[in-house]
Amino acid sequence: MTSILNPYVSFQGNARDAMKFYQSVFGGELDLMTFKDAGMTAEGVNPDDIMHAALTAKNGITLMAADTATGMREYIVGTNMSISLSGEDEAELTGYYNKLAEGGKVEQLLTKAPWGDTFGMCIDKFGTFWLVNITAPKAE
Repeated sequence: MTSILNPYVSFQGNARDAMKFYQSVFGGELDLMTFKDAGMTAEGVNPDDIMHAALTAKNGITLMAADTATGMREYIVGTNMSISLSGEDEAELTGYYNKLAEGGKVEQLLTKAPWGDTFGMCIDKFGTFWLVNITAPKAE
């Protein structure tokens, strides 16, 4: 799989409704994972809020989203967009992450995530918020 670049929208408790709406607009398959599903039940997290949503349409449109939990970056309408890089090429994606973080701010080190992939977040030196997800190798 090649690396994929797509928008990632943050919501404040209504990601499920928003993503179902986008599905009605674009069609496609919608995958939803709550914070509870991911084993994330710390203080400030509503376990039923969406930790990760991915809408993948047959025409190639991909839109991802999540609800913003307390302690995560501040939710401000109009600035609730991130850019997500994902794929299987660990060296390529790690290189992107390191270059994007240089001169910026690391929000989360690139490390193994509760869903099994390697994941990190950073804000580049221009203020753009990046999410990097390296798909875990599939067990054979």
